[in-house]
Amino acid sequence: MVSNARRHFSRWPISAGIPLLRRRTASSAHRRFGAVVESPVDAFNRPVHRGDFGLRIPPSGRATKEFFAAWREALPRARKYPVAVRNYVMSKLTYISGVRAAELCQVQLGDVHWENGQWGRFLVHDKGAGGSGPRDREAFLFEEGRALLWWYVEEVRGEFPDDPCDPRAPLFPSERLARSLTGMEGLLAPPVVPDTFRRALKMASHEHLRGPVSELFPHLLRHACATHNYEAGMPLWDVQVLLGHVWASTTVGYLATAKGDPERASLESSRRAVRRLSTEA
Repeated sequence: MVSNARRHFSRWPISAGIPLLRRRTASSAHRRFGAVVESPVDAFNRPVHRGDFGLRIPPSGRATKEFFAAWREALPRARKYPVAVRNYVMSKLTYISGVRAAELCQVQLGDVHWENGQWGRFLVHDKGAGGSGPRDREAFLFEEGRALLWWYVEEVRGEFPDDPCDPRAPLFPSERLARSLTGMEGLLAPPVVPDTFRRALKMASHEHLRGPVSELFPHLLRHACATHNYEAGMPLWDVQVLLGHVWASTTVGYLATAKGDPERASLESSRRAVRRLSTEA
């Protein structure tokens, strides 16, 4: 025999208990601390990707292109030219390749494989998903990224105080090096840290970015990479591979602001299928 209480709770959806939990916890917090918060259930205990996240709106393709053009034009006037170029190349490469800030900071010179693919690729240490641990993947340079990175390695990378011929050296090194170590043979500089990269991009966007989006950070450039490539006709699967996502549903979340017309895309897909079948017949 099933008890009345068990029958009652079996008909009670779990989600219905969340408001009750919030009220009870808020009441306890108010009695104990004399303060009321918006939600007593902290963000760290929420299920993964279930938080109240705002919509990340990247700048338009035109605004992004003008931003990078203005930034590059200002590089010769920078007080620390090698550092300014490093920050610019990291930002542009993030937009082109869609890599994460932490991934890009850890790339070594030996991770760049100019001969792979059509324009070369570079190895990044992906964070992994679902607790599976980090895994390596190849990030894409494309034609523009290859030319940009080649220029940086040939003309600017050697200006930093470490050994640019060592394949273990970071592709984007920190300029901060102890004076006592400067000039030592075989020295490897530490890689630039993501926070430094974020601050540099934020300052550059305040100075050179125009339009409704007034501030950039590396992850927003990753969203811009996905959105602009998808709008230009890159299939969803290819965008997923570009970003290194395991699940297509994750990639779809990056395309929330993409300007697409599902009905038109469906009609065009049907027309392509008809043309293909007609040709085969």
